[in-house]
Amino acid sequence: MKMAMTRKQFLMGATAAAATVAIRPAFAARRTVIKFGLDLTTDHPTTVNLTTAAQKIKDATKGEVEVQVFPSSQLGDDTHMLSNLRSGAMQMMAIGDNILATLVPTAAIDNVGFAFKTPEMAWKALDGSVGDLVRADIEKVGLHPMHRIWDEGFREITSSTKQINSPADLQGFKIRVPPSPISLSIFQSLGASATTINAAELYTSLQTHVVDGQENPLGNIETMKLDQVQKYCSLTNHMWVGYWLLMNGQFWAGLPDDHKKIIADTFDAQALEQRKANQALDASLEETLKKQGMEFAKPDNTAFQKVLTQSGFYKTWKDKFGAPLWTALESFTGPLA
Repeated sequence: MKMAMTRKQFLMGATAAAATVAIRPAFAARRTVIKFGLDLTTDHPTTVNLTTAAQKIKDATKGEVEVQVFPSSQLGDDTHMLSNLRSGAMQMMAIGDNILATLVPTAAIDNVGFAFKTPEMAWKALDGSVGDLVRADIEKVGLHPMHRIWDEGFREITSSTKQINSPADLQGFKIRVPPSPISLSIFQSLGASATTINAAELYTSLQTHVVDGQENPLGNIETMKLDQVQKYCSLTNHMWVGYWLLMNGQFWAGLPDDHKKIIADTFDAQALEQRKANQALDASLEETLKKQGMEFAKPDNTAFQKVLTQSGFYKTWKDKFGAPLWTALESFTGPLA
């Protein structure tokens, strides 16, 4: 039997419907989707911790901000993503400071050869006065950096043909470096035949012997399966690399202040967890890679640094970076040359 609706019931229903309609546009107005690209694999500590941060941001904003993480260069290689980030075609990316330096030259300051003795020294410098100068320059090109840099770690040299035990072993050696001016400069100064290749093409380039070697942190070497195409690893610790988390500047400016705070605070807090996870992975990987057939050597790094000094590498980059930034760096590292 169909019952007639009373006037009171009708009015209550209409009020509820109106409230629902009012709520939906308000939610939609604050609804934000952030496409976040990076070149690392899904199981790398950086990707894992970015995914964790994305979930925390979604929870803290009650679903109003959704960070969609696209690893493994799904949105293009670093150069392509950086271009899209600047144009606004994507909203965020993680990028190695050595590659960011193609746009922001001062971002390479922490890549100076053999500058840092420990990751902690690098974090302190980048969280402090060195990072302050770099962050200001990043803002000038229309990008907004999160305050804390994430850890990629020290880079090591691998080869398919021979162990690299001394600078002499690098003479004429065909090595891949990322599209980074300072990376190219280091290996050219050491006498290698260096070629810039994006990460997305690295495995194939090693497999087909376009190059015979490359340099990366152990975490990247393992997660990118480079041990399948590289036999030898020399633990040179020649460069520390961090990962900047960047957002399109106009997009950042348009976010509500409460969302900005949640996003920034969450990514910066997760950076501390990522640093620990990346260092724990790095510490375990020599044994892991040995079991997978890779042979390791620990050369005298002072021999490589001496060649860099004699070649004029440090003087060249001191002049390029300028006195304020170089002085800030040496306040953490001590004199470099």
